Amino acid sequence: MIQESAVRAVFERSLKLKRTESCLIVTDTVKESIGRAFYEFAKGITSKAKILVMEPTKEHASEPPAEIAKAMLEYDVELLITSKSLTHTAARRAATDKGARVGTMPNIIEEIVNRSLDIDYDVLKARSTYIYGLLKASDKVRVVTELGTDITFEVGGSGFFGATGGVFDRPGDYGNLPEGEVSFAPSKADGVFVVDASFSGLGLLDSPLKLKAKDCSVYEITGKRAEEFKERLDRVGPKAYVVAELGIGLNPKAIIMGNILEDEKVIGTVHIAVGNNCSYGRTNNVPLHLDGVITKPTVYLDGKLLMEKGNFVL
Repeated sequence: MIQESAVRAVFERSLKLKRTESCLIVTDTVKESIGRAFYEFAKGITSKAKILVMEPTKEHASEPPAEIAKAMLEYDVELLITSKSLTHTAARRAATDKGARVGTMPNIIEEIVNRSLDIDYDVLKARSTYIYGLLKASDKVRVVTELGTDITFEVGGSGFFGATGGVFDRPGDYGNLPEGEVSFAPSKADGVFVVDASFSGLGLLDSPLKLKAKDCSVYEITGKRAEEFKERLDRVGPKAYVVAELGIGLNPKAIIMGNILEDEKVIGTVHIAVGNNCSYGRTNNVPLHLDGVITKPTVYLDGKLLMEKGNFVL
């Protein structure tokens, strides 16, 4: 059962929905029960609340139906509660460009709603803003782990995700809910990263996946489930192999549980994604965005230690 305190936290402390504003809930037939819980609460705040239910899209970052995309241009506040992510879509970008405040909840389940949404958003915003400032001022980020990760990213003028820590109170603000990450799309990525916790679509990993990258593109994937993962990328094409994101987890209540929406927000982890990077101002516009979570990373910003084996130093 969805806890009202979690829903209230989203509308009152994150999106800060006002009674004079309009609110749209976009959901699909898989996540409709969760979508309707948020819709019922929104109706108690504003008379201009609406819910639209669609069929699930095929992949994360695949576009919603045209009529859904059109409706998303007409509301002040929106929640996208779907089985596949709409975060990295043209429809979401068009909505936020027009001033909508948008929270996305791809593949969310009741357990995540009840555990990770009712948090102190002011504290998270302060921490996220601080990490955002450090990353934005950096040229290169290096990530190392004892399992073999050693990869260097160039920030290169990227846009950023999560700088406001889940407080979406200005026109055009957007992000995942539960919130708790700061991320960017690198201009270059070279090295090796070993994903040991979970990967989008694969869930929890009982054996790590090792990916090698050069010039911001993955060229080799090895590990127990490597073929399964490569098949998913190959269905989209070569651009699916582009290194699309490096993110740092910051949500104080998130745990590793096999759902990437929550896993990538865990404090003491980083995540690296492949596929679509357009939400960061880049141009790799493919209908796929897959994140892999790495535990106990050591992170350097321009050679200065930010995190050591999953513990923040700065």
